Amino acid sequence: MSTMGTPAELHAEGIHVVVGGRSLVRDVSLRIAPGEVVALVGPNGAGKSTLLRTFYRAQRPTSGRVLLDGADIWRMTGRQLARRLAAVLQEAPAEFELTVYDVVAMGRSPYKRAFQGDDADDRDIVMSALESLDVNHLAQAPFDRLSGGEKQRVLIARALAQRTGTMVLDEPTNHLDLRHQFDALRLVRRLGVTAVVALHDLNLAAAFCDRICVLNAGRVVAAGSPAKVLTPALLAEVYQVDADVTVHPRTGIPQVSVLPGGRFEGDGSTST
Repeated sequence: MSTMGTPAELHAEGIHVVVGGRSLVRDVSLRIAPGEVVALVGPNGAGKSTLLRTFYRAQRPTSGRVLLDGADIWRMTGRQLARRLAAVLQEAPAEFELTVYDVVAMGRSPYKRAFQGDDADDRDIVMSALESLDVNHLAQAPFDRLSGGEKQRVLIARALAQRTGTMVLDEPTNHLDLRHQFDALRLVRRLGVTAVVALHDLNLAAAFCDRICVLNAGRVVAAGSPAKVLTPALLAEVYQVDADVTVHPRTGIPQVSVLPGGRFEGDGSTST
């Protein structure tokens, strides 16, 4: 991939989100330094996706602000924000009759006038993004006929084609096989962008992220390096599981192993 945009500082400042009388996110503050990769983890319903939606302006906070290099994102035009921040969402685009190339080319729209076609640079950027995610051979395939994993890689490629310096990724490894999970997160690291990534897999979070922010019931309950955050006590409190946390002898990275039994046996909440 050629150069992405300049990484920005992403700052959530006192974010509170109330929907239908329910507080989904409660006074969350999180500052992500330029070029830093931060994982958002927590059980289902913890508020991860809702918080991320405030970062790319799909959800207006009830109170608080999201700042990009100190500028309130709600004071930017949609085009200005799209040139600086890209989002990879859990929801695929509506299944119109679009090819994979068409979907990834949408990432170039913030740089175009209405109805302006692709030029040679656009085509190079789109094909480079497809190649980075190992889906270039699918360029002319109908998007709606792809497998879940293929669709996910195409959506990540679309964000790459946007060439921003900041990315928000909501469970980008969903539907991906083991190899492509590692490839996708390794790519995010290699790009040098500022990134906040919602993940369920704590071992992937530990392997690829500088810091981990743990949400539970809409609140931040822990934040820091993987070694600081991933402890048996925290996993018992937040996920209601017994787990061992060891340091991998070859990588030096914390590794979580959930124990199939113990005091939470039968709870059913063993997924990380």
